[in-house]
Amino acid sequence: MDLRIFTEPQQGATYDTLLTVAKATEDLGFDAFFRSDHYLKMGSGDGLPGPTDAWITLAGLARETKRIRLGTLMTAGTFRLPGVLAIQVAQVDQMSGGRVELGLGAGWFEEEHQAYGIPFPKEKFGRLEEQLAIVTGLWETKLGDTFDFHGTYYDLTGSPALPKPAQAKIPVLVGGHGPTRTPRLAAKYADEFNMPFASVEDSERQFGRVRAAVEEAGRGADSLVYSNALVVCVGKDDQEVARRAAAIGREVPELKANGLAGSPSEVVDKIGRYQEAGSQRLYLQLLDLDDLAHLELISSQVQSQLG
Repeated sequence: MDLRIFTEPQQGATYDTLLTVAKATEDLGFDAFFRSDHYLKMGSGDGLPGPTDAWITLAGLARETKRIRLGTLMTAGTFRLPGVLAIQVAQVDQMSGGRVELGLGAGWFEEEHQAYGIPFPKEKFGRLEEQLAIVTGLWETKLGDTFDFHGTYYDLTGSPALPKPAQAKIPVLVGGHGPTRTPRLAAKYADEFNMPFASVEDSERQFGRVRAAVEEAGRGADSLVYSNALVVCVGKDDQEVARRAAAIGREVPELKANGLAGSPSEVVDKIGRYQEAGSQRLYLQLLDLDDLAHLELISSQVQSQLG
């Protein structure tokens, strides 16, 4: 079971804070550092000092880390034109020496679009499908050839399809709870399917739908990685769990029901249930970015038990 660290910088984080967490992620043996792609805080808190851009952040981290994978859960399709996004991600992949992964979603948080003057189209899923076709198509175009795409929402003619990523294929993540269109999209374009903030039972059902869609598309069901994103709150005792829950404005019973919370043994047991449901990788949503001791505990007492 791979453990990856997943951050929500829109809630309030500087680049230097994210760099500190990313370096700790690397030093403590985790597989990857991922971040959300949002420009406005959610819920309580002031969000200070303000948002940081996902791909600018990852470009910086690409130069200041050496081993960990870097990516987004999920880049909002509404934020960037697909041709520009393909350039940005390929460039960051070059800067990292081939360690980038792209999670791409439709975008959903209307208020952040209003706050920063970003168009929020009514039909987002159809746009997402075309975006995935364009981004992957540009990367797959052979050197010297050009790429054309004529869709409902985007039109590309004679693109040189440059630059190319360092990796032969940048892993693409698709995720979500949708029962029909989402599995079909994952089957067509994804290397990984991510189920965000879902129960063991819901994850197992959705993984089954995706596996069926992948096979229907003519691919082996095991050609995808199946993963979950879950909030994490681990403590060596009940008092430490309660303190960490309070620091992120959550209640312990709710965190235990909906995430990975409690003692290291409790969390390891629950991870085992997700693994039995088909999950191969977990993105641990770390909400208190100043609590590096939390990361150390997860590394020494949780990750060490997973083999």
